[in-house]
Amino acid sequence: MANIIHYRNKCIGCGICYEMMPEIWRMSKKDGKATLIKSVIKKDVSIVSIPHSMIAHAKKVSHACPVKIIRVNEF
Repeated sequence: MANIIHYRNKCIGCGICYEMMPEIWRMSKKDGKATLIKSVIKKDVSIVSIPHSMIAHAKKVSHACPVKIIRVNEF
């Protein structure tokens, strides 16, 4: 298992995360920023657990983010 951590307040709304992994991300119609589906929000940080099978792809999304606000923490 792993967690995806998203610092949404720093998101620029480029949409690369949504394009690469639409099963985890949505683009907000309200402010144009990316949102983690079914995440828990703690102090402006969104966190969602993902299965082991999604870790490698989630890391690719993290590296593709132009503002580097997506982290993948394995446990």
